[in-house]
Amino acid sequence: MSEERFAGKFDKREIDTKVREGIPFHHRWHNAFHFEMPFGLVNDPNGLSWFAGKYHIFFQWNPLGVEHKHKCWGHVETEDFVHYSLPELALWPSDVHDKDGCYSGAGFVEGDVLHLVYTCNRKEDGRRISAQRLASWQPEKGIAAKDEIIIEHEPQGYTAHFRDPSRFVKDGREFLVLGSQTEAEKGRAVLYEKKEGAWHFAGELKTELSDFGYMWECPTLLPLAEGDVLLFSPQGLPAGDYRWQNLYQSGYVAGRLDVDALEFQHGAFHELDRGFDFYAPQAFLHEGRAILFGWMGMPEREEEYPTAEEGWLFSLTMPRELRLQDGRLFSAPLEEMKAFRKGAPQKFGAVHAEEIGQMLAEKAEIELSLVLGDAQEAHIDIVYAEAGEYLRFSYDRRCAVMTLDRTAMKLGGRGMRRFRLAVRDTLKLHIYRDKTAIEVFFQDGEEAASFFVFPTKETASQLVVSADRKLEKIEGKAWELGGFEWKER
Repeated sequence: MSEERFAGKFDKREIDTKVREGIPFHHRWHNAFHFEMPFGLVNDPNGLSWFAGKYHIFFQWNPLGVEHKHKCWGHVETEDFVHYSLPELALWPSDVHDKDGCYSGAGFVEGDVLHLVYTCNRKEDGRRISAQRLASWQPEKGIAAKDEIIIEHEPQGYTAHFRDPSRFVKDGREFLVLGSQTEAEKGRAVLYEKKEGAWHFAGELKTELSDFGYMWECPTLLPLAEGDVLLFSPQGLPAGDYRWQNLYQSGYVAGRLDVDALEFQHGAFHELDRGFDFYAPQAFLHEGRAILFGWMGMPEREEEYPTAEEGWLFSLTMPRELRLQDGRLFSAPLEEMKAFRKGAPQKFGAVHAEEIGQMLAEKAEIELSLVLGDAQEAHIDIVYAEAGEYLRFSYDRRCAVMTLDRTAMKLGGRGMRRFRLAVRDTLKLHIYRDKTAIEVFFQDGEEAASFFVFPTKETASQLVVSADRKLEKIEGKAWELGGFEWKER
């Protein structure tokens, strides 16, 4: 199949020009410090890397519409996570191998080259065919030049749901981990090892999760000093009262990987994020930090996002730093996020109070600490009074459960999410509120939640803290936040 077929569909110059014309954003729902595009559908973060003095962020993108079709890779770069290059089209379907989509993958640096590895998707007579391919980033052209196919098809015993390669090095040996599905429709991770310049199937990663969903997407293996962590997104987990409440989940297991035995000794599976809108995260290591981005969205729930009517869908999360402690990952916004603060914080609080309120800037960061005292229930509301809407976080001390409740919002996804959260005396929340994207870190990053709200009116909002009995102490700080600064690459 000739490349001419794709010339009119994916014109890099034309698409890049349209992106430049769409930035800065003007619509009231466009976020300021969460990465998104002026048009099209954004999903998985891809190819996260540090290369030539900059962070490189690639991402899945359909520049032709707001459907899960025509999957390309977009690209931005930054030195500080505040100043970003204007996004550009970096990789797109161009031949028989990836004619039905350039699916997710990762990046890694060797010498003076940033390599990318991704899944080529094509369909023939309704049959999916997946292959894994290398590409090389060419910064002077702003494109990923396609190299050879390194894995032509899935290993025997697995279906063509075989994708999302990610590279790691363990004990001096180089591996790829891929998400896969057995012929019995069980989710798995498989490993390939590079030997004598070629990638060879090493085998299935042995875990304690023998029956854990029908597909594992977007695996990343992080060899940390404190232990090894496998991030992945299992599909098909049954929802429970306090876990697995999204259509698809994202989480991790932590322990020790034996690459000789291909065996991962690990603890329980933990979700990375308890919000409504988080999936397919990817993380990478740089100068001692494990940095993660997630996709703020949920596949097969596009009807819950009213921005589709305006021509764009979804965001990426803020970058987070992961820290492994006693087998659990804690997450926190990168230190660089403090650069978005505009001036000194507005401090607020009270002693022995049942309710207080604090006006918020349109884009805000809030640090909140509640010494519960005799209170058994505490509520933190973000209230859009003129619109008659609010978002609520409720903590029930008696059963140690946090509830996220957006049923009082009128547009977009609604519903509730509940999860266990152990709080002894003091409840802590660290909230980032963008135009529509909200990220919350609970108890110093023990849990996190990412989700969207779409207020019906462009109106001021207020933070309201209340409880069933007087709270012993309320301490808060609120900053007004700025947004990304864009520049030509």
